[in-house]
Amino acid sequence: RDARYKLLRGFFRGADDGSEDELHQERLNALTLPLGAKAVGHSLPELMLPALQVRLVSLRRSSGQVMALSDDLVLMEGDMLVLSGLADQLLLAELRLIKGPF
Repeated sequence: RDARYKLLRGFFRGADDGSEDELHQERLNALTLPLGAKAVGHSLPELMLPALQVRLVSLRRSSGQVMALSDDLVLMEGDMLVLSGLADQLLLAELRLIKGPF
C-alpha cells in the first residue's frame, strides 16, 4: 500500500505539500460542482480551461457514471471534475467553474 501512495504523492495535494518546489509541479485536483455553480449548463469548450493551462482529466456524474469527455457534454450540478495543472492555475479554474464568468 505504501508503494501505491508514493505513486500519487505530488499529484493530489496533501496537508504536508507546501514547499516551493511542489507549487511549481503539475498536480491533480478534484472539484465537485456545488449548487449554483456557474459552470452548470455549460459545455466543455465554454469552460475555456486550456486558456488557464488547466486540463480536464475526468468527469464523473453524481450517479457515479464516468463520462466520456466530448465537446457536447454539458455540466450538471454534483459533477466531479478532476483537473490537472499548476496550483495557481487550478485555483483560477475552480473560481471560474464556481463563480464564472464564461
